[in-house]
Amino acid sequence: MELMAKPMKIPPAYASNSVDHALRLAQILQIDGAITVSAAAERLGVARSTAHRLLTALVYRDFAVQDEDRTYRVGPILALAERAQSDVGALRAAALGPMRALVDRIGETVNLSIRTGRNVRFIASVECAQALRVGSREGMVFPAHQATGGLIALAALSDEELATLYAADDRRDPGEEPPDLAKLRRELRSVRLSGVVLNLERTERGVTAMGCAVKDRAGATVAALSVSMPSVRYSPKQLTPLIAEVTAAADAITRAL
Repeated sequence: MELMAKPMKIPPAYASNSVDHALRLAQILQIDGAITVSAAAERLGVARSTAHRLLTALVYRDFAVQDEDRTYRVGPILALAERAQSDVGALRAAALGPMRALVDRIGETVNLSIRTGRNVRFIASVECAQALRVGSREGMVFPAHQATGGLIALAALSDEELATLYAADDRRDPGEEPPDLAKLRRELRSVRLSGVVLNLERTERGVTAMGCAVKDRAGATVAALSVSMPSVRYSPKQLTPLIAEVTAAADAITRAL
């Protein structure tokens, strides 16, 4: 069987310099790991002010983060890209059916999230049809210790792994407030015992969320499934039936993986 040669890459006829520069910077971050404004300007052949604007845009869109020493490194989105895309795609494909069915049963928005380092990223979201509802969170990034899905993912770590994760000061984002590890450990022990997280406006004012782990066939936590609703619609009486519904949906995702 004869193999066809790959066609040579041809630059777009009307490529935007700023877009091309931003994409090149994203590539440099993935390959080099970190870069300064001066180094970025030199690599791209642009002024420092231009390089700074491009890096600021990458930070805003979570493609990069800036350290205290003013160097830039890979952000949550590129960190997510380092995971095998087939794994994320398989998770989404397995989850969307059970997520839609769960939304139909409970009438609230349902999210799927994974942990990348100290952050949690929403990789799928199915909105409910109610006029007052929590909107899609797909693509959003939150500190893991503050979000429902992040607490679920962190509960899968040992105390030693947790300490290592939050001990690396060189990876801390500017403005990032590290958690109180003693308090976080207590919270995670409770999550391990109950198997669920109840988030009463911890991440966002006016939003209540509840979630549990999605596990693979071997029993390892691979994602978190959560329900988000306006706090005015939540009652403690709903918690037990919600836990049953979300757990059943998580089990359905596991079977579909």
